[in-house]
Amino acid sequence: MPLTGKQKAALLLASLDPATAAEMLKGVDTRVVQELAVELSYLDAAGHRSVQQTADVARQFCHSLHNDSSFQFKSFLREMLRSAIGEEPAKRVQQEIQGLLQKRDPFLAIRAADQQTLAAVLETEHPQAVAVVLSELAPKRGSEVLGLLGEGVRVSAISRMTGIGGVTPEAKARIAEMVRKRIEAQGAGRETGTTLQVRPEQSLRKVAVIMRNLDKEVRDGVLEAVRQKDQDVSEKIVHLMILWEDVPHVGDRALQQGLRGIDERQLALALYEAPEEIARKIKTNISERAGARVDEETSLMSSPKKDDIRQAREKIVAALRELNQKGEMTFEEE
Repeated sequence: MPLTGKQKAALLLASLDPATAAEMLKGVDTRVVQELAVELSYLDAAGHRSVQQTADVARQFCHSLHNDSSFQFKSFLREMLRSAIGEEPAKRVQQEIQGLLQKRDPFLAIRAADQQTLAAVLETEHPQAVAVVLSELAPKRGSEVLGLLGEGVRVSAISRMTGIGGVTPEAKARIAEMVRKRIEAQGAGRETGTTLQVRPEQSLRKVAVIMRNLDKEVRDGVLEAVRQKDQDVSEKIVHLMILWEDVPHVGDRALQQGLRGIDERQLALALYEAPEEIARKIKTNISERAGARVDEETSLMSSPKKDDIRQAREKIVAALRELNQKGEMTFEEE
């Protein structure tokens, strides 16, 4: 017997233990809870409820979460609302939900857009708008989109990203709406307040992280263009591409290569009171013998100077920056 949406929901609840099912139903309208109970009771009384059927419904639900979850969830939400309140009210509720999501995060739909489509849209936008959109993307995705843009747009956008901190939330929301509409027109897929306060080095850091994911040829071309406009900014970007805090995201092979010229004492100094994530990353990329010597050096230390620790860490970072300039660095981005 084909199951209705409510019957599937009832069976799904029946697959949970009573306490968990009760927690799931907290805040749900009493009438809806009653309807689910009626459906479950009917299935049980009519002999249509079985362990196998309940397991199948639970398996289908889990499958919908793991495979193409965005599409499956939208379909699930649409069918659930249609069954509960009817076709037209369901459409109105979905529109309201979409409006609330866009108000909470104007760039949500843009982040979900296909990168080819997004790049095509940004190619004809003002460089300031391109800079704002790129600054709202995850670094790796920002790099991918940036790499698809023409050289002129790339350079202009990167130049403007260095000063993105002065753009107000209202302006960002307007840019997001404009770009989103253009994406929708191509068939793809406001917060209020005072000026967003972002320090200049934070803006440059975001630019640097995006830049480091570009192909070396593209990256060097963009850096040279930025250097011609502002050498100081260009040098800061190169410096900010790799910091001590980036060590956990450096590819293992690149890190091993960067650590070759660092002796055990320098490693021990660098790892003195270092974050666990960084210490673990470095120790897993040196030999057991080297690790034992580092531990021995550490045991002999008693409150080393902060300047010595800083210099030891900077030596490691400098080695990684040198690899990066040669195009031999890889990153395991979050």
